[in-house]
Amino acid sequence: MKVLMKGNEALAEAAIRAGCKHFFGYPITPQTELAAYMSKRMPKIGGTYLQAESEVAAVNMVLGAAAAGVRAMTSSSSPGISLKSEGISYMAGSDLPALIINVQRGGPGLGGIQPSQADYWQATKATGHGDFQILVFAPSTVQEMVDLVGTAFDTADRWRMPAMILADGMLGQMMEPVALPEEDGQTLPEKDWCADGHRDKREHHVINSLYLTPDKLENLVVERYQRYRQVQAQEQRAEEYLCEDAQTVVVAYGASARVAKSAVNRAREAGRKVGLIRPITLWPFPKSALQKAAGHAKNFLVVEMSMGQMVDDVKLSIDCQVPVHFFGRTGGMIPTPAQVLGEIEKLV
Repeated sequence: MKVLMKGNEALAEAAIRAGCKHFFGYPITPQTELAAYMSKRMPKIGGTYLQAESEVAAVNMVLGAAAAGVRAMTSSSSPGISLKSEGISYMAGSDLPALIINVQRGGPGLGGIQPSQADYWQATKATGHGDFQILVFAPSTVQEMVDLVGTAFDTADRWRMPAMILADGMLGQMMEPVALPEEDGQTLPEKDWCADGHRDKREHHVINSLYLTPDKLENLVVERYQRYRQVQAQEQRAEEYLCEDAQTVVVAYGASARVAKSAVNRAREAGRKVGLIRPITLWPFPKSALQKAAGHAKNFLVVEMSMGQMVDDVKLSIDCQVPVHFFGRTGGMIPTPAQVLGEIEKLV
């Protein structure tokens, strides 16, 4: 049975059904409904809801809960994620799985509260200081928000690294019918590394990201990157839509992909050979899907609600074999199907 839910609230309910009973956050538009929903639901399931005194406090509470081996999450919007970046780096340096949700808004600075995708670089390249990556999932519908929450938790546990759902104000605020997972939940994986009390039955576990011996820290970082290479090989996700014979391939993710798909359909109706690749994982970036399309495409068109932050990843993925063009809106402006179709017509 499907129920009509707002994106932010669907994210929260999906997290609960994925086994998350510990939420720490701080209100900021346009994701406040997520925290408000958690404040009502968590006490009813015996979970923990805590509105921290700041974003910095909230993310470090997630770190502590994750170190104890439980599923924990936080949510925020663009400026709040910037404040959480230190804690995310500490979690990555401690090899802790946790979920961070970013419902993006316009920037930089306080910017505005309208939808944006201008946190792509932050999420995929510089979520915090140091050599590390996090898993980044980009839903394009409220249903996919629900589906990817459980996937993000599971993948984070599998690889012992933080995961992020990168949404935006448009997806967070829209309402769509969704099918929710069963309330019975699931059997969560054992975490034999966590610091949840040794009970005189095992050695003490220390969760730490500080190493004063340079060679030890280097070895840990190198090992972590070996694991990242496995993640890149196994966890790439993308939707390929009408790409088999496409001469122009549009690349868009999240809310922009909804707009782009409408433009692709209109182009097909006009007899144009146009397709869409929608990255579902922004890290690892779905290079294999793009490389396959580059074998027959004459050009690519990247569509984003930013100044083109994904363009370089597209170029690198295809080794610049064919031209890569860009169309975007920023500051909270949303591209229209007609505008994207106009850019497609210029290319074909």
